[in-house]
Amino acid sequence: MKEAIEQILGELNNLKASTQKEVEEARIRFLGKKGEITALMEEFRTVAPELKREYGQKLNELKKAAAAKIEELKEVAEQAAEAAAPKEDLSMPGDAIPLGSRHPVSIVRQQIVDIFRKFGYDVAEGPEIEDDYHVFEALNFPPNHPAREMQDTFFVSTGHANPLLLRTHTSSVQVRTMEKEKLPIRVVCPGRVFRNEAISARAHCIFHQVEGLYIDKDVTFADLKQAILLFAREMFGAETEIRMRPSYFPFTEPSAEVDVSCNICKGKGCNICKGTGWLEIMGCGMVDPNVLKASGIDPEQYSGFAFGMGVERIAMLKWQVNDLRHYFENDMRFLSEFATATEV
Repeated sequence: MKEAIEQILGELNNLKASTQKEVEEARIRFLGKKGEITALMEEFRTVAPELKREYGQKLNELKKAAAAKIEELKEVAEQAAEAAAPKEDLSMPGDAIPLGSRHPVSIVRQQIVDIFRKFGYDVAEGPEIEDDYHVFEALNFPPNHPAREMQDTFFVSTGHANPLLLRTHTSSVQVRTMEKEKLPIRVVCPGRVFRNEAISARAHCIFHQVEGLYIDKDVTFADLKQAILLFAREMFGAETEIRMRPSYFPFTEPSAEVDVSCNICKGKGCNICKGTGWLEIMGCGMVDPNVLKASGIDPEQYSGFAFGMGVERIAMLKWQVNDLRHYFENDMRFLSEFATATEV
């Protein structure tokens, strides 16, 4: 056994392997289940008891030396393989990284804001969690008024005089603007709103609005009509016409719904406009005197108009999207269609 150990040590000292395959073959030869060192370990069982300690130490040293030699050859072979591998060409162009794009709702919201900025409107924003006063009472919704049933509300806290809620419209921003800004006021109020509605192709519990407010001396309904006509032609095309139908909103009097001529069929009637030639886009009206009084504005000296539109609704009409839910599903196949839709 002593001669066998010395012979194997000599072979290990002279062992060479230039490839990873040769290293693995050497490992199997010496340390494998049927390897030379493993065979000596089996033979060690037959050694006389008084010699076991001496030969046991030598076998352990042999095994450690073999493992160290194999590891050394393995590192050398890996370095050689790495050196022989083809080098990366740093001058080659990299893989293109797909870039994201703005969400269609964000695109349309910005387009609406940009149009009214050209008309001299500033942008005002407010909290999404509001109190009952700014969302309802200051807008001529007294407690238990039937008009409150028009808006299904998510309440955050109840049981006190002025409960907190998720705003159902951005009109609350108009109230805060009237309370703190100097007259005249000309603002648009973009933002996200919430209503407890069943989700469908035409409705969602979360959506976006842009509302506008203009208060000054001698503001008339004619000013309102002209502002909306100019907006419609900027958004949908220079040939667009509007019509205004009487309606009801607690915070405006008189009030109207606004339709635009269908930009698909040019007013002739199609499935988008349901054969009428018109598409509804917003509500509007002259600010009710009670709303002005609630914010400390004298209705005898000042008048104004307000309007509000759903951003998703405008986007649906602009791009003929037939299902509101597409805007909230984050389907890249849908969103990628708007990658270049940035122009007004």
